[in-house]
Amino acid sequence: MLQRIQTIYLIIAFIAAGVLPFVFPLWTTKNGEHYYFIKNLAYVALFGLSTTLTVVSILTFKKRKKQFVMGRLNIILNLILLGLFVYQSLNVSGETDPALIVSEKGIGIILPIVSIVFLSLANKAIKKDEDLVKSVDRLR
Repeated sequence: MLQRIQTIYLIIAFIAAGVLPFVFPLWTTKNGEHYYFIKNLAYVALFGLSTTLTVVSILTFKKRKKQFVMGRLNIILNLILLGLFVYQSLNVSGETDPALIVSEKGIGIILPIVSIVFLSLANKAIKKDEDLVKSVDRLR
């Protein structure tokens, strides 16, 4: 059913992965330029996959097990994205490209964390629904 709490959590995760990266920069360079995710193909692919998985997960509300698995895959995808952000901001400081010298980290770096939190809450609610359905089936 679409009116469950996990749908709300998945919609918030969709907003965090699909809408907010266009609004918030990942970091600011020394030149004062905002660096958005759209400038890097890997970030575009990972945010796009995360958004797609979230939408497909919302639309497969009748198949709770499949929805649960997609939520876990999405969490792993966001952890990879977060790892890339941490690696980029800490280790590749600017020796390779002088235009990418990170002077200030933006709020866009924490968007995968927000997405992970809401995907975890959605998976918890999906698991709760699945347990409820199993308990009702046991009574029949």
